[in-house]
Amino acid sequence: MEGQHVSLQQKRTQRDYSLPFKLQIIHEVEKGELTYKEAQRKYGIQGRSTVLVWLRKHGSLEWQSDKPMKGKQSPQKQIRELEKKLKRLQMQNDILNTAVNIADKQLGTDIRKKYLDLLSKSTGQQVGEDTQLD
Repeated sequence: MEGQHVSLQQKRTQRDYSLPFKLQIIHEVEKGELTYKEAQRKYGIQGRSTVLVWLRKHGSLEWQSDKPMKGKQSPQKQIRELEKKLKRLQMQNDILNTAVNIADKQLGTDIRKKYLDLLSKSTGQQVGEDTQLD
């Protein structure tokens, strides 16, 4: 019966759930696969704070605040979003470097050298000419 939807007529208490079942739900919530409210619905857990109590007792994230994880993402979800953002920025950087190379070739300019000179002056650090624009 665990892990399946429970009919509304059937009442369950926290003692009805095994520790492995609780840990499975905690794992899904903390990985960002479900919110704790989605886990309650998915597994038919009626208590409004039952899953939250499990998270506070057995979870590895900070669930003690009055507004747990409100507006926050699980670390795994945040990492996935940051990885997507990093990939997009790397692609933009590649495009910019390609554009600079094409402009230098077609217009006979040395944009990168001019940029690096300005960067060196503004940071006070020596920057090599083989540096790509980041």
